Amino acid sequence: MRFFDREAELEKLREIEELSQEVAQFTIITGRRRIGKTELVKQFYARKTLLYFFVARKAETDLCDIFIEEIRTKLNIPMIDSKGITFATVFKFIMELSQNQHITLFIDEFQDFFRVNSSIYSDMQNIWDSYKSTAHIHLIVAGSVNTLMNKIFKDKKEPLFGRQTGTMHVRPFRPSVLKEIMSEYCPEYKKSDLLALYTLTGGVAKYVELFIDHKKFTEKTMLNMFFERDSYFLSEGKNMLVDEFGKDYGIYFSILTLISQGKTTRSELENALNIKELSGYLKNLSEEYGLISKKQPLYERSVNKNVHYTIEDQFLRFWFRFVYKYSHIIEAGANEKLKSIAERDFPTVSGKSLECYFMEVLKEQGCYTRLGYWNDRKGENEIDIIAEDEVDNKIEFIEVKRQSKNFDEELLKSKAATFMKAVGPYEGYEISYKGISIDDM
Repeated sequence: MRFFDREAELEKLREIEELSQEVAQFTIITGRRRIGKTELVKQFYARKTLLYFFVARKAETDLCDIFIEEIRTKLNIPMIDSKGITFATVFKFIMELSQNQHITLFIDEFQDFFRVNSSIYSDMQNIWDSYKSTAHIHLIVAGSVNTLMNKIFKDKKEPLFGRQTGTMHVRPFRPSVLKEIMSEYCPEYKKSDLLALYTLTGGVAKYVELFIDHKKFTEKTMLNMFFERDSYFLSEGKNMLVDEFGKDYGIYFSILTLISQGKTTRSELENALNIKELSGYLKNLSEEYGLISKKQPLYERSVNKNVHYTIEDQFLRFWFRFVYKYSHIIEAGANEKLKSIAERDFPTVSGKSLECYFMEVLKEQGCYTRLGYWNDRKGENEIDIIAEDEVDNKIEFIEVKRQSKNFDEELLKSKAATFMKAVGPYEGYEISYKGISIDDM
């Protein structure tokens, strides 16, 4: 699959690169695993000189041997004998070079220096602070383990706290990009196929690329590939999160599995797990790991009432719902049985994804000042999407259905009337009601 999108990110890199010709720049690139951070940087520097250091989990001297060879190859500059050399020596050498020539250094999986030698961060701080005022360098670091990247750059006790000059967060492909990809590689695709691609990948670049490169363009062939024996996707969720959670991954995985099954309130989760207090785990999942969101209906007055938790990442929501929950089926070698379960439940699961898809579409349009959902505390009235424009005094109530024939406008108007009775009338507002379905993707 060719390189898609990222125009805004490429433009930002272009601006920073120009600045670094005169003033040293230190850019952090974050984003979940497989989102395309490395490819973004390599794409931008495809025709420019880029020193690329990948922090593998090796001994420091072994890594430095590789880094020294990269310097020799890319810059045609020999270094001193590498025997017993440290990363501090390599980094100082590069910073000294940048006093007289422009250099771009990209350090990938930067958080893994913790496993190599955690004192590297202190060494980098001292060297950076000593040379940055006269250096012509763009130092780019990227990492996928959210907790460790936050620790390195957001913890005031850490040596590199506050040293960055810019931050870039790489996000999943937007709905418009997924449509562009499907249109290019499978012009005859059905809307249900686009929904399957969104549900199974969430717009994560690597996952989309795997389906496209293997020519899996339909819902059926995507599910076949997802659940086949030795599938890349079956181990991906665990591979992605074990490093984040460490030894506590079991309880976190159980919480995420329950949320993926529809148990979304704290009381439901505590009862299901028979644990009296989950607030600490839920706070970590939300604030430290960024894996769940705390959702409340629009205009809910209490911060503790009517709270529901959701997994924002579409891939992980699907993975916990089917792969982790039914891991015993995979261990029994009955992948076809598991696929049949997923196919049976796919209309329900993808129906929730459809709501998320349209919410992303509305965000991409940028036409609204407030977006959300609403339900009363009894759960008797629920509105899928409320889109408000406080500038032009407009509000739209939207019902999402897989099939347009199931939309009942009068029922939606009744729910909207209940909403406005609860939160107050929208006097002077233009009010509209709409049903959207898979046909509107």
